[in-house]
Amino acid sequence: MSSARFIAVLGFALLAGPAFAQADKVVAKVDGIAITEKDIQLASEDLGERLAQLPEERKRDEVINYLVDLKLGAKAAADAKIGDTPDFAARLAYYREKVLLDEYLTREGKKAVTAEAAKKLFDDTTKAMTPEEEAHARHILVEDEAQAKAAVERLKKGEDFAKVASELSKDPGSGKEGGDLGWFTKDRMVPEFAEAAFKLKKGEISEPVKSQFGWHVIKLEDKRSKPLPDFAAVKPQIDQYLERKAQQDLVLAMREKAKVERLDKPAADAAKPAEPKKN
Repeated sequence: MSSARFIAVLGFALLAGPAFAQADKVVAKVDGIAITEKDIQLASEDLGERLAQLPEERKRDEVINYLVDLKLGAKAAADAKIGDTPDFAARLAYYREKVLLDEYLTREGKKAVTAEAAKKLFDDTTKAMTPEEEAHARHILVEDEAQAKAAVERLKKGEDFAKVASELSKDPGSGKEGGDLGWFTKDRMVPEFAEAAFKLKKGEISEPVKSQFGWHVIKLEDKRSKPLPDFAAVKPQIDQYLERKAQQDLVLAMREKAKVERLDKPAADAAKPAEPKKN
């Protein structure tokens, strides 16, 4: 071995040594069987949602208790020669292949998640997005047209819209907020309301508008083009998409290159394309 190669290997050992030691650190024993930090890591990943429901301070104890039961149960099963049965050997082979595939897809999928790929996907997607108009409005919701007209008269005399809305509006969501509905697109409101709101100019107040909920008086506060999503805010979803797409592409590519033979049905049937499902 060359001196350079020896130094490189030695350097790796020095760097990796503490990490390996930490993973192999024994944190508990049950009947002399060790439970290590690596066991805790693997069990934590496996337990997933079950742990998510527990307070942080309880999670580690829960995992160790689980591992105690696992080690005891595995020892009892081994003593009972469960591992010597053909069924167990088949299950072990199946789960070995499953874990191998999961690890392979995880490793290869993460290679596709780069800052450059994420930014390109974001830019390509946002370029294709058609700007959507949003309105910011307030409304007063009452039961009948006469009440709506009375509210309009008060507003025409100069009363503050938010004040009148707080007094009269039956909308449990916006009434206490002076009728404020925040920003919304047309598809978020019933058609009658949306049509009236988006026809208004900034600061204008509508005549009474009837919908399935009652009678509305609407004030348009402002309009704008809906802002594009912030890259930082959607990057986790982009990364997840890139990883899953890379994994899917990898599986499809492997299947495409493979020779698949179906021995459980006639060759003619195996060659037929699957019929589309009927709705």
